[in-house]
Amino acid sequence: MFTGIIEEVGSISKIETSGGNIDYTIKANLARELKIDQSVAHNGVCLTVVDIKEDTYKVTAIDETLNKTNLKHLKEGHFINLERGMRMNAHLDGHIVQGHVDQTATCERAETKDGSWEYTFSYDPKLMNVTIEKGSITINGVSLTVVNSKLNEFSVAIIPYTYEHTTFKTLKKGDVVNLEFDVIGKYVKRLMELQSQ
Repeated sequence: MFTGIIEEVGSISKIETSGGNIDYTIKANLARELKIDQSVAHNGVCLTVVDIKEDTYKVTAIDETLNKTNLKHLKEGHFINLERGMRMNAHLDGHIVQGHVDQTATCERAETKDGSWEYTFSYDPKLMNVTIEKGSITINGVSLTVVNSKLNEFSVAIIPYTYEHTTFKTLKKGDVVNLEFDVIGKYVKRLMELQSQ
């Protein structure tokens, strides 16, 4: 489980293909504190640490993960949002995040406001995911509040701290991001689907 509060922005130092899998070597300060088999969210995708060397560590994304997330678009040198699993005795500063990406979205607009930034995203309606005004959404692992919810499109407002300490500062129109919708909303949606059968 995660909170969507990004600990660090790491960088992709090496990408290796192994069959249908991709191994990513990440350079990050938190690498020195990790353990083999630990879960870390990468742009909101929960992956297992399989190797650690000083200030780098390695994770593997399988074909299933690559098909459902934006990880396949990453290149060496790209930046990535990182968060270790939450501690059960700590404050929940963001919202409940599972690290399981529901689908990707495309950045339609990135606008600078007076002291903040607003990003608008569109996503494929086939999976029937929804957002609500003031509801929670996770974008590339960042816990955010929806400020403008439309059918298959929504916007979020980014404060300066989030802009500076996540990959939002490099996000531009046309970029693909990972979305994890609010887990409570997903259960409500599923219950309604079952009632209508």
